[in-house]
Amino acid sequence: MASKRNTVSSEAEEYLEVIYKLEERNGFAKTLEIAKQLGLSPGSVTNTIENLEKRNLIVHELYKGVKLTRRGRKIALAVIRKHRLSERLLTDILGMDWSQVHEAACRLEHGISEEVLRLMEKALDYPATCPHGNPIPTGGREASGERSEPLLSLRPGERGVIIKITEEGKEVLSYFKRLGLTPGKLVKVEERDLASGIVRVRVGENEAYMNPKLASIVNVRKLRKQSRMKSSGRDKPSN
Repeated sequence: MASKRNTVSSEAEEYLEVIYKLEERNGFAKTLEIAKQLGLSPGSVTNTIENLEKRNLIVHELYKGVKLTRRGRKIALAVIRKHRLSERLLTDILGMDWSQVHEAACRLEHGISEEVLRLMEKALDYPATCPHGNPIPTGGREASGERSEPLLSLRPGERGVIIKITEEGKEVLSYFKRLGLTPGKLVKVEERDLASGIVRVRVGENEAYMNPKLASIVNVRKLRKQSRMKSSGRDKPSN
């Protein structure tokens, strides 16, 4: 049985998961961003952050923010693994809507044992990504997934196949689903005016407008201009 010192609460797991994602995106996780992601006030997260540092799960650098220690990262990856496999279970086996599973998986992830997790993974045939395209860590190691870049980085006229959605809030996912912006789909940038905050894209017959923030959380594999979608293999997106 694990000692109390080594036991991490569900609340701490949530913090470590959020810090991991912010660190991957920005290099450090700032208190304001942690609070925003968790839906809490900045003042309310201070004590928990201090406790995580005392337990050697994070380190704090003045004026920069916090980063995970090796132990903190290992715990965060384990939680993310449970979360993304839970999302797969909810969509692939239980038929839950793609845009609704994130919140449900947040509740499931903290109560799954390693034995149950292994059975889930086997039943799901060892998926490489969650339903939103994000790679599932294995063996305590990060999974890099397919190389991709933000849709925001594409210039007008350029196209890419959607690889993943890096933020999984219910409203955002519902919006992307309505537009058809889901992993495997071909998207073309028609207009990108960052000064006015407009990114206009085309997915199939649908045209959509989004702000730069939304365009930055859709990652794509940019297609070479000369390919013209002739290949029937890997470069061909799903319908």
